[in-house]
Amino acid sequence: MLTVFLLLFPVAAALLLHFAKGNAARVMALGAALVEFVVAVYAAVLSQVTAQTQFEVNLPWVASAGINFHVGMDGLSLVLVLLTAFLVPLIILASFRHDYPNASAFYALILFMQTGLIGVFVSLDAFLFYFFWEVALIPIYFLAGVWGSERRIAVTFKFFLYTIIGSLFMLAAFVYLYFQTGIHGAVRSSDIIAFYNLTLSSDQQAWVFWLIFAAFAVKMPIFPFHTWQPDTYTESPTPATMLLSGIMLKMGIYGCLRWLLPIVPKGVSHWGPLVMVLCIIGIIYGAIIAIRQRDVKRLIAYSSLSHVGLMAAGVFSLTMMGLQGTVIQMLAHGVNVVGMFFIADIIQRRTGTRDISELGGLTKNTPALSVTFLVLLLSTVALPLTAGFVGEFLLLGGVYQYNHWMGAVAGVTIILGAVYLLRMFQRVMLGPDTQFTATIKDLTGSELAVLVPLILMVFWIGLFPGTFLRISEPAIMQIMTIVNR
Repeated sequence: MLTVFLLLFPVAAALLLHFAKGNAARVMALGAALVEFVVAVYAAVLSQVTAQTQFEVNLPWVASAGINFHVGMDGLSLVLVLLTAFLVPLIILASFRHDYPNASAFYALILFMQTGLIGVFVSLDAFLFYFFWEVALIPIYFLAGVWGSERRIAVTFKFFLYTIIGSLFMLAAFVYLYFQTGIHGAVRSSDIIAFYNLTLSSDQQAWVFWLIFAAFAVKMPIFPFHTWQPDTYTESPTPATMLLSGIMLKMGIYGCLRWLLPIVPKGVSHWGPLVMVLCIIGIIYGAIIAIRQRDVKRLIAYSSLSHVGLMAAGVFSLTMMGLQGTVIQMLAHGVNVVGMFFIADIIQRRTGTRDISELGGLTKNTPALSVTFLVLLLSTVALPLTAGFVGEFLLLGGVYQYNHWMGAVAGVTIILGAVYLLRMFQRVMLGPDTQFTATIKDLTGSELAVLVPLILMVFWIGLFPGTFLRISEPAIMQIMTIVNR
């Protein structure tokens, strides 16, 4: 029942927020998110290192159609549930310095989105997976559309349109696969195992691949499905940007691992080289565009695009090293990007600008901000002993095993990442004094409460990656076995 609790508790807490106002809504939301985190850690402690699904619940939902409320967690699911449960309370705490109108609705939407995210990671029925996939979209649409910046309506509509169209393609694929389970008089089922056991021809898998992949490619996103991402990340309120970049994009990567690879392995084999080329283009494209950015938040958005391209390449390398690298990099990227966007928000609140050319010399009066900013930045650059290094090392190794030349080109992301991130830090924190140098304040207690756990996680993942790789390894090995059978 732990899975059901993790799934439904945020909804119950969100509904209770209707009766809270102002600061009470903030505190209640944070309290609920912390309870969720404690329960997720408890589930991790109780779990066994096995490929078997644990904490499983399988109840009839639409019994006549063979659709069940089937949820559970293996190592892959558990890692992403832990990431979600860890980041959501920090995202809520990060918003305490802002006075958002209608605070109860704002924090209720964050908790509703947490349910959608966890639902995606624990669903073991195709239509249940699709249900939570769409549920996660609704809260972020309102968070970005109501509390975003000046261009929020047009930008949010573009994001919604891209996502919903991609989702409809996935739904069409699931409906087709559902009817395939009923061939030769068999009982139709949308259970994930029924989909895994389908025998589809190479031609069937080739076009089903694109129907499913469309939804995941948009959500990650990878080139050329990315055009909604920079504007949405930039125009959304910072908590929404953190949710999008830190957790929501992992839905697409997780979907590829859990649903795409095992269901249509021949489709993956056929189209994988093309997808790998798109991933490599995205890696380089995102990094080059990031170099040209003057807006701190937009630069981080393009940096995220580049890193996601490498994670997607790791998935389609179809190597154990690449897939394990993807898992650990999802954790590292979630921690790094949430911290980086929070730093950008801190700087904007203190100076009123995110324009790199208008900033400089901030480090003189902000030693704590400078140190935390530098640690998160170096982890994003993949400095050894930080979270980013382990994931990028494994990912590049997996891509290199797939194709030497692709591995070499993908490795350029480390060099380009160092160029745009270190140059940004130099200009913003160490550049010539500006009007903000003497007046800017250092981190407050609540800001440190957000950044210190992120910094600790940066070094935990960097120094002890086996903590998480050990959890996910059996599930990844099982996926590899299904793909290669």
